[in-house]
Amino acid sequence: MIHVVLCDDHAVLRRGIRDTLTEATDIQVTGEAGGYSELREVLRTAACDVLLLDLNMPGRSGLEVLTSLRETHSAIKVLVVSMYPEDQYALRCLKAGAQGYANKAGDPVELIAAVRTVMQGRKYLTAEVAQMLADSLAQPTPEALHTTLSERELQTLIKIASGRRLSDIAEELMLSPKTVSVYRSRVLEKLKLSNNAELTVYAIRNQLV
Repeated sequence: MIHVVLCDDHAVLRRGIRDTLTEATDIQVTGEAGGYSELREVLRTAACDVLLLDLNMPGRSGLEVLTSLRETHSAIKVLVVSMYPEDQYALRCLKAGAQGYANKAGDPVELIAAVRTVMQGRKYLTAEVAQMLADSLAQPTPEALHTTLSERELQTLIKIASGRRLSDIAEELMLSPKTVSVYRSRVLEKLKLSNNAELTVYAIRNQLV
């Protein structure tokens, strides 16, 4: 039996994932959490072989949680399940220690295959990401400027380009407006841009939104 814990701040999405996984006779959902602090409590008592982790959570980000788990629960295999573009986040997650990356918009049945794959000690990538990796090896391209951004900086870029105000972004990420403003300044500096309009154009050209 594969013991799975879900960590996602959207209860409806957790329920949908749980319902999908319970269709498999060899998978049992042993716990659920809506954030990092709750996850720590769940992992103290619940058996967990595979953790399904969302990236976009309030407070500590998914990649920060992933890094912490590598130190505190190294035996747990982490499968990141997110709405973020695979070509922008899959490699970041794998480098941070995740065993796989699946898109929430994908086929729900694929989640079952993904859980079984990482449980076997193998990496799980969708066909799209595998093809992207193959293409990048065959035709190396210069690294885009946004690959130097931290996860929070990339989140800030995407949200600004999507039309969110700094105050809205701060509320969504549970950060102070001043902190989000600092992230925005860093993004502008790293991308060699000067304002939000240029950020939006850059994001669209690089298919980040």
